[in-house]
Amino acid sequence: MPDDNVTIVVFSGELDKALAAFNIANTAAAMGMNVSMFFTFWGLGVIKKGGIERGGKSFMQWMMGLMDRGGASHLKLSKMNMMGAGTRTMKSLMKKYRMPSLEEQIKLAKDQGVHFIACTTSMALMGLEEGDFIDEVDELAGAATYLGLASEGKVNLFI
Repeated sequence: MPDDNVTIVVFSGELDKALAAFNIANTAAAMGMNVSMFFTFWGLGVIKKGGIERGGKSFMQWMMGLMDRGGASHLKLSKMNMMGAGTRTMKSLMKKYRMPSLEEQIKLAKDQGVHFIACTTSMALMGLEEGDFIDEVDELAGAATYLGLASEGKVNLFI
């Protein structure tokens, strides 16, 4: 049913925002909703493998990748990062209170059938290719694919 569709645009590559996106995605999937996550611009860093290889990237694309390695384990907090101390504190608190790590939430989302889409326009801009992403990514597509999914859903979020 169309009302059971949820789309989430993941625009941010910051840990707290990625955690919020996956918390909502996993909750919706657990409630039986069909969930699609569209990763674009800095949000692509959440689903990157985290390497900084030059490959066929232009110098500027390679420099952007060098400054923002990406990968779920390398994300920083949007506020109070304090040169990594805030991120380490957040991860410690998550462990203490048995909140799943971002990596665990990504796996849970995939296990629950959440659909992961990487934005091809942002990929081209940043010099990224299919092999730069984690195996959980289901599809490479543009904004038209996202809009098609969003037009069929009742819940559409931008994080």
